[in-house]
Amino acid sequence: MNKWIGGALALAALIVGGLLFDWKGVILALSAVMFWLLMQFTRLMRVMRIANSSPVGHVDSAVMLNARLRPGMKLMELIPLTRSLGHKVPGRPDTYVWTDAGGVAVEVEFKQGACSRWQLLRPEEAAALSAPNGDASR
Repeated sequence: MNKWIGGALALAALIVGGLLFDWKGVILALSAVMFWLLMQFTRLMRVMRIANSSPVGHVDSAVMLNARLRPGMKLMELIPLTRSLGHKVPGRPDTYVWTDAGGVAVEVEFKQGACSRWQLLRPEEAAALSAPNGDASR
């Protein structure tokens, strides 16, 4: 949910609660807002616990991840699919890479917190990306 919409809904709940039920309505609205915030925090902790169980930048199958990606996906939706955090690509802001055991990688670029583009990189391309200065020497 957009933070402006969430804030506006919380403020509206407080105002409506105060107008209809005085201080009891404000307390009820505050309780509902706090409950919603705790649910979001619990969701974040669950996703981070899932990501903690795998090495950074590793995915079981990069090809399957490539098939499941959609434009507009948030990082919080992507982490449960990969079960790990991605490697940040040096020199490119908001770009992360996940690699599988066969060397196939998926590079995902985020703009304003949402997946804007991604590409599947075969082992030769992935090695060039992970080598310093783009040098793929062995």
